[in-house]
Amino acid sequence: MPCTFITHPEVTIEPMARVEDWGLSAAGRARAAHAVEVVPRPAHVVVSSAERKARETAAVLAAALGVEVVVDRELGEMDRSATGYLPPDEFDVTVDAFFAEPTSSIRGWERAVDAQRRIERAVRRQLTNTRDSVAFVSHGGVGGLLLASLTGAPISRGLDQPGLGSWFTFDPGTWRALSGWQRLD
Repeated sequence: MPCTFITHPEVTIEPMARVEDWGLSAAGRARAAHAVEVVPRPAHVVVSSAERKARETAAVLAAALGVEVVVDRELGEMDRSATGYLPPDEFDVTVDAFFAEPTSSIRGWERAVDAQRRIERAVRRQLTNTRDSVAFVSHGGVGGLLLASLTGAPISRGLDQPGLGSWFTFDPGTWRALSGWQRLD
């Protein structure tokens, strides 16, 4: 049964708060409601990152599907606590370097290869006890790393989501992507 990887939509940016504590914006909540349209049925469970924006997205999806939410800390975005909030231009340059140098810690961030292993481990662990579809709700950076693993491609910014609130499907049995990124509408 195909599974779906969904990233949280738009957030309310709070530069003085931890990034993990940012919640969905009004537009993000509205777009999160569309996630139910992309999940194959029957859906067994929604598995979410522990970060607030992902949990809020997962809660909307789980309520629409009538399933529970399981929180898995290993589905969290790459650890970038060494820098905290970065202005958009500085953030984009740092993310470019994160993907371009996957075996290096950029500005103290978690290495891309380590984040990729973590997300693979979390997804595989969550799939061990079900044959039904599982919806994973997480973040764009780790989704790009998972997509690289599922396609056998090297880690690259070219595999990053096209924008907040994106998704792809994959076959957990063959560990292959069934689609590329698409946007929630």
